[in-house]
Amino acid sequence: MEWVNAIVQGILLGGLFALFATGLSLAFGVMRFVNLAHGDLAILAAFLAVSFASTLDVNPFVTMALVVPIMAAGGYVLQRFGFNWSIGADPLPSILVTFGLAVVIQNALLEQYSADSQGLDVGSFETRSIEFTDDIAVGWFPVLILGVAVVVLVGLQLFLSFTRMGRAFRATSDNPSTARLMGINDRNIYAVVMAIAFATVAVAGLFLGIRQTFGPTDGPAQLIFAFEAVVIGGLGSLWGTLLGGIILGVAQTVGNQVDVEYNVLSGPLFGHLIFLVVLAVRPSGLLGRRQG
Repeated sequence: MEWVNAIVQGILLGGLFALFATGLSLAFGVMRFVNLAHGDLAILAAFLAVSFASTLDVNPFVTMALVVPIMAAGGYVLQRFGFNWSIGADPLPSILVTFGLAVVIQNALLEQYSADSQGLDVGSFETRSIEFTDDIAVGWFPVLILGVAVVVLVGLQLFLSFTRMGRAFRATSDNPSTARLMGINDRNIYAVVMAIAFATVAVAGLFLGIRQTFGPTDGPAQLIFAFEAVVIGGLGSLWGTLLGGIILGVAQTVGNQVDVEYNVLSGPLFGHLIFLVVLAVRPSGLLGRRQG
C-alpha cells in the first residue's frame, strides 16, 4: 500500500508541476518563446503574497486576488514593450533577455527579503486530509492544487477553441505573417499570451509558497521541473502539460520511496531520468506531434 500511496501523492504533486508548466507551454506553443525567468517569476509571486499577507493581515489565499492581476499586467507590459523585440527566427535573444530578467529578479528579492526562507501559512487547511486506509491519505490542499490545474487547463482549452481571441492565438501560432495580413495584431496577441502565462505561474508560485518554504534563488529548480513537464507531455500541448506534470510527480514520489527503502535514487533524480528516457524515445513528447 505504500507504493499505491506514493503514486497517489505523485498524481497530486503533478498538479503543481502542471501549473508551473502551463504558462511555459502556452508561450512556446503560440510564439516559440523560451522564458528562462519562468521559475523566478513564480518565486516573485510567492514573495509578493508574503508582503500582502503581512501588510494587509489576510490569509494568503486572499492575496491571490491581488498577486495574479499584478503579475498578469506585468507580463503584458514586459511582452508588449520588451520581449516582443527579441522574438524572431533566432531563439538566442529571448533566451538572453529572460536570463537577464531572472538574474534581476533574484538579486532584487535578495535585496528586499534577504536570503532567509519564507513561507505562506494558511492554517490547518494545509494539513487536513482524508484517510482512506492506514497507509493512504489524501490532503485537501494537494487536491485543491490538482483541481485548479485541471480547471485552468480546461478554461484555456475552451478559450483557445471557442473564442475570437483564442482563434487569433492559433492563427498567430500557425503562421504569424498570414495572421498579420488578416488584420491580427500579433504583438498584442503575444502580450496577452504572456499575461496569461504570468497569471498561471503566479498561481503556481502561491501554491508552492503554501506547500513549502522558499527562497530568492529557488526559481531555477522550479524552471527545470516546468521544462521537464512540458517536454514529457509534448511542446505546445496543454493536456500534454498535465500528463507530463503527473508523470514527473509520480516519478519523484516513487523515487523517494525507492530511496527510502533501498538508498538508491532521490525523487528529483528519478524524475530527471524519466525525462531523459522520454526525450530519447520520443523527442516530441508523449502528446506532441512528430516532426516530418
